[in-house]
Amino acid sequence: MASKKILFTAGFVGNVIEWYDFVIYGYFATQFAKLFFPVTDPAISLILSFSAFAIGFFARPLGALFLGLIGDKKGRKPALLVSIVLMAIPSFLMIFLPTYKRIGIWAPLLLTLFRILQGFSAGGEYTTSVSFLLEHSPPDRRALWSSINLFGAIMGILLGSLSATLLHHFLDAQTLENYGWRLAYIPTIFLAFVGYIIRKYTYETPAFIKEKLSPARGFPLLSAFREYPKAFFLTLILSMVQGVAFYTLFLYFPTYLTRYFGIPSDKALLSNTLAMALLNLLILPCAYLSDLIGRRPLFLLALSAYTLSAYSLNVFVLPLGYSFILLAHLILAFISGFFMSILPATLAELFPVKIRNTSFSFLYNLSLALFGGTLPSLATYFIEKKGLLFFPGIYLSLICLFALIISLLLLPETHPLKSKGSAQRS
Repeated sequence: MASKKILFTAGFVGNVIEWYDFVIYGYFATQFAKLFFPVTDPAISLILSFSAFAIGFFARPLGALFLGLIGDKKGRKPALLVSIVLMAIPSFLMIFLPTYKRIGIWAPLLLTLFRILQGFSAGGEYTTSVSFLLEHSPPDRRALWSSINLFGAIMGILLGSLSATLLHHFLDAQTLENYGWRLAYIPTIFLAFVGYIIRKYTYETPAFIKEKLSPARGFPLLSAFREYPKAFFLTLILSMVQGVAFYTLFLYFPTYLTRYFGIPSDKALLSNTLAMALLNLLILPCAYLSDLIGRRPLFLLALSAYTLSAYSLNVFVLPLGYSFILLAHLILAFISGFFMSILPATLAELFPVKIRNTSFSFLYNLSLALFGGTLPSLATYFIEKKGLLFFPGIYLSLICLFALIISLLLLPETHPLKSKGSAQRS
């Protein structure tokens, strides 16, 4: 029991740290726009601020490749230790970063560099920790064990949302710009130290130790493309839904609600915090449900619900006022619980142990970079420059409709005890 607690804590605490640090930037995008990207047009300033956010995402596939290879060649544990150190350093330096007014063009350049380093680290953290816990889990509890990582990741983002909510509520706009946003990075120092110590005293997965005796030849990603093309393609498509849904509903929404619906920042962030709290409450029960009935039925249910609700809630419910905004946010969070809770185990189950970490990590993060990391900038462009106020709902519905069609045609049941040869690769 003690060793199980250490394993769970290693997966949980690392993702809390990584994702708290990584997303706190998004919740202070307006402040970063003014302080680091001061241009005449506020819309352009905000787009530039979100572009720095997106650049961090484009570093994720490189980090996924680097840490994924460490995970497949050296072990899951070494990769997890490296990732937490890589995230802690730039996050700590963000506390002391001078603004554009003080050092000119160096300010946005350094900010972008730190975002790249954070993205590089985040690229391997989540997926490696999924492989780590999945390979320690019993066959009938894979989704539940793997979802511990997502639970920790969302807890980190939830804490980031809560931190931003409190700072926006108790500090005025001038104080937030002066130093308030820096306070949100302080927990990094303590949490990174705790996370590193916990991971140092955990142990390698039995599946990796077994496969280490006969390691894969060649480059894992090329092997995945040649030998598992359906898994390769499905990972990109399902991760695309994850990227668009998550970063629309839980990162871009506070800015969207404040800027275009006139909702005060603290109330917009409160809606976001409550929606994420509901999502996190659903993660473990939904994952356990998929361990009982399988992954495929829940995927089809969630994708259908996303397709039908994202556009309609955006167009017909959000304009009705804050109470209806909160209701819509909670409904979409409820749907997200069914999809997001089973995605980690499903994608990892599609690949064999020898190439799992590199393949799953790179493809997942590539898709998130292309579709999740660009979402805030893309949405801001279409709303500000094209007048398409309901772009977020339209985009999410279309993406989910496409993924639903692909899933109906190609998605196998990956549960190791319920699949018919698709995922019995340990």
